[in-house]
Amino acid sequence: MVMTPVERFTTVFGASPTVIARAPGRINLIGEHTDYNDGFVFPCAVNLNVTVAARPNTHGTINAHAALFDESRTVALDQLRPSPEAGWMNYVSGVAHELGARGIPLTGADLLIDGNVPLGAGLSSSAAIEVATAMALLALAHSTLPGTEIALACQRAEHTFAGVQCGIMDQFISALGQKDHALFLDCRSLAYELVPIPTNARIVICDTTVSRELAASGYNARRQSCERGVSIIQRKFPEVRALRDVTSVMIEDFRSHLEPEVFRRCHHVVTENERVLQSVRALRNGDLSEFGKLMYQSHLSLRRDYEVSCPELDAVVDICAEEEEVFGARMTGAGFGGCAICLVREDHVEHLMNRLSEEFPVKTGRTPRLYSCSIEDGARTEEIG
Repeated sequence: MVMTPVERFTTVFGASPTVIARAPGRINLIGEHTDYNDGFVFPCAVNLNVTVAARPNTHGTINAHAALFDESRTVALDQLRPSPEAGWMNYVSGVAHELGARGIPLTGADLLIDGNVPLGAGLSSSAAIEVATAMALLALAHSTLPGTEIALACQRAEHTFAGVQCGIMDQFISALGQKDHALFLDCRSLAYELVPIPTNARIVICDTTVSRELAASGYNARRQSCERGVSIIQRKFPEVRALRDVTSVMIEDFRSHLEPEVFRRCHHVVTENERVLQSVRALRNGDLSEFGKLMYQSHLSLRRDYEVSCPELDAVVDICAEEEEVFGARMTGAGFGGCAICLVREDHVEHLMNRLSEEFPVKTGRTPRLYSCSIEDGARTEEIG
């Protein structure tokens, strides 16, 4: 029997929670590895959530229990600092620290963290934990912050406490997503636009179950390649601050001046930014066929230029490419494993999931985890009792 968040909280802490906060995981329709290059992304929030049930305490501590690990940790509010031994608690402590730095009058809190966002699958479980924790702590403090500020606080928590130099996309969409819309985000200015997704399309997520063990080191290496490319381009164009400012014509002109690997990394980011802009126009026009073509192009670029795909992710995309009722497919997230997403006609979802269930194991020797997802709202809280 599966316990509700209220029941699980009561079992762990011996009393009922006073608030429940929920924050969704996300998929990125297109725009991969562009966010930390000041570029454009196009994510949406999905119906997979992290839930934080909470109540205040008078001990000046945060007592958190992670249901997935059946593990509890405690930290004093006046001793919030990153620790390699703290593991998942760094996300909680980091968020509390950042809220306090913004003047939020935090109280002691008991927190029960639960949810169904797969860990390590590229659906941003870490951002969902951060945003749900922030929402719960804000509710207990009877305080609010704009969604943009919540996202920035959570991003900084991940930088300083978890040690991951992530972009802003994951926290932003978890905080500010809207049902049946994708969010077009300028990662430099944080200007955004919500774009409706046609109702005849659904998202199928295929978790390849390939763990992203190389993601951290590979991510950092690719980020360094992008920075190296920018430093060379700046010698001729000092106004260039990031790859966001480079056009596909410019990057081709610099092909002979960049190491081959650096060129490929930069070429992906520059062309991916252009694909995002084209994708937004296509979706505004309801042109799912064009949108899907850009998804396939994105995956090819991630496989060849950025080299963050893997045979299992490629297998999902190859199967989808054979289906006329699938508009497009690509890997999502940092890569090296994790999930691929498929944009499919609504009445074809079951057929596609059946085909992936049958053919993916034959091609890869792995059993996929499949999710038919709806596009949902961003973070929210609910008072209990």
